[in-house]
Order: sequence, then C-alpha cells, then structure tokens
Amino acid sequence: MPPGSPESGAPRPGGTETSLVDQFGRVASDMRLSLTDKCNLRCHYCMPEGGLEWLKKDKLLTAAEIVRLVGLGVNNLGVRELRLTGGEPLVRGDLVEIIAGIRINHPELPISLTTNGVGLAKKAQALADAGLTRLNVSMDTLHHDAFLQLTRRPFLDQVLAGIEAADAAGLAPIKINAVLLRDINDAHAAELLQWSLDRGYELRFIEQMPLDADHGWTREGMITAAEMRALLSSDFELTPDPRARDGAPAERFEVRHTGSSQLLGTVGIIASVTEPFCTDCRRTRITAEGKVMSCLFSRTEVDLLDLLRAGTTTADDDAVISRWQDAMWAKPRAHGMGHPGLGDADFVQPDRSMSAIGG
Repeated sequence: MPPGSPESGAPRPGGTETSLVDQFGRVASDMRLSLTDKCNLRCHYCMPEGGLEWLKKDKLLTAAEIVRLVGLGVNNLGVRELRLTGGEPLVRGDLVEIIAGIRINHPELPISLTTNGVGLAKKAQALADAGLTRLNVSMDTLHHDAFLQLTRRPFLDQVLAGIEAADAAGLAPIKINAVLLRDINDAHAAELLQWSLDRGYELRFIEQMPLDADHGWTREGMITAAEMRALLSSDFELTPDPRARDGAPAERFEVRHTGSSQLLGTVGIIASVTEPFCTDCRRTRITAEGKVMSCLFSRTEVDLLDLLRAGTTTADDDAVISRWQDAMWAKPRAHGMGHPGLGDADFVQPDRSMSAIGG
C-alpha cells in the first residue's frame, strides 16, 4: 500500500451523512472551488512559458452548477467557508454573477477569492457589491524586474493598483501570498513584509510546491520555511502567534522589529513540504470541471459533473452528496513529503499543475 493511503478500503460507515469526514477523523469544512484553469500569468512555479491546453467551456462548471454545489456543501455537508480559486478567477466573465448567486443563498458564508490581481482594479468594487468577503492576492515581489522574471509578464503595476482598489472597496483583510524562489526574489522577503505591515495586509510566505507544469521542482532548490524565518530575522523578530491555528495552512508569527516590544502585525508561513499540516487538514477541493480532489497533491480525482448534469431532483442531489463524501472518505493520511514514516522517495508529483487544480 503506498505511503499516505487510507489504512483500509472499508466503505464509509453510517452516521457520516452530514459531513465530509475521512477515515482518519478529519472533517472538511473549508471548500476550495476552482472556477477556471486559465491564467494570464506564466509563473515559473505553476505554468509553462507557452501556457497549457485550456479546458473547453462546456467542460467547466457553469455558474448554476457552482451555486448548486456550494449549496449542497453548506446545507448538507457542513461547509463553513468557501474559497474561489483558479487558474485566475478574474478571467471568468460571470464571476460577479457566481458570487452574487452564492451570496443570496448563503448570507453568512465567508466567501474569499484567490487572485493574481491583474484586472482587479476594474472589478474590486463589483466583487464587493456582489458579496465577496475578502481577497488573497498572489504577489511575490515589489520589483518590476523580478516580477517579470517570475511571471513572464510585466503586470506588477496592475497588481498593485488592484490591491489598492480592493482595499478601498472594503475587501479586508487582504492577504498577500508570496512564493520565494532562490536567487530571484528571496532577498526581497523582509522588504515585502515591511510593505505589507505598513498597509495592514497579512503576508503569507508559501514554500514552493511540486505542482509546476514543467516538473522542474527540487527540494534542494526550494526556499524552506526555516530559510524564510532566517531571511526575515535580519530585520524582524518573529514569535509564535498565541492564537490557535485552528486548521489554517499558515503558521502565524507576531512581528516586531528586532529589539522592540511594539507589535507590528503578523506574518504567516505555509510549509506544505518541510513542515506539513496534514493531520489537521480541513479542506475539500473541486476542480473547474467538477472533480473532487481530497488533497492538493492527490493523484485520484472523483467526478461530480456527470451527476450534476444528470438532473436536479432531490435524488440527484443525494447522489452528488454521496459521491463527494466517498471521495473525501478515501483521503490519504498525508501526502508523504516531510511526514515520519512516509518517505519523499515514494512521493509522486500529480499530473496536474497548480493552475489546473485550484489552490
């Protein structure tokens, strides 16, 4: 049996009808739903320079199917928060319609969006008016040359304008996601943190994961969480945030200038590779074409789209719910990297890149 696989292939037992529980007792309440595999950047850690073969429109979940899936998750399976992802969700022309459709059915549901910020300046207010709660914006550097090298696109000013527009629209707290690549933007870590603290944004550094389409990732080449903390220590003192992590992927630290007692804010570090948090994972992922992925690194996908398109009766909904639950029941104990007893040598990179999965 491969490392990380469920300990048994036993069917899901009774008494689990109202949650997305797995064989190890974890309950998924955080839904990550990808809206598209398309993106207008070509980041080294995600996309090849020439892009990918995009999914055809009829293969994507429609706005109505997305609203229906979210409803089944919230009303029947204990979903308590929703993150819309991509690819780049802003490239969907019906994004505002999707958010408004979800919001009218679920007035209290936290709805967040992960975006690269390109085009956000024009849409931030409409997204807020539709019912979006907050944003995660991926931005790895404040330097135009490094941004161009990382993303292969000269769009840094557009991203900065988008963040400002989102702030003005009240989409707070704004979280900034940054991946550090060796000898490209790792020297910018402290500067990016200071910039975020000055504006009240929550910066989160993310270890580069083996989800690049070029399959060029290596453990030796990635910047580890330990290295990130060392890079920040030249300017800042980090102490563990006393608040409970509560299943969040980011480990938070309070930030102070070295030798000062004044709290400046917090920074998060997501160390999926070297300090994994699989034991408290609460996420369920659905790709843009309606496939359940129980883990970001999963090589197994379970299709819901055929059931969604089979009909819209209560019996049809029950079939979707049951298949979704079965997919999450089979979730592996861990992805393998960094876990005691689960060796890196046995880890196999998924065929999909990050853009095709949805973070």
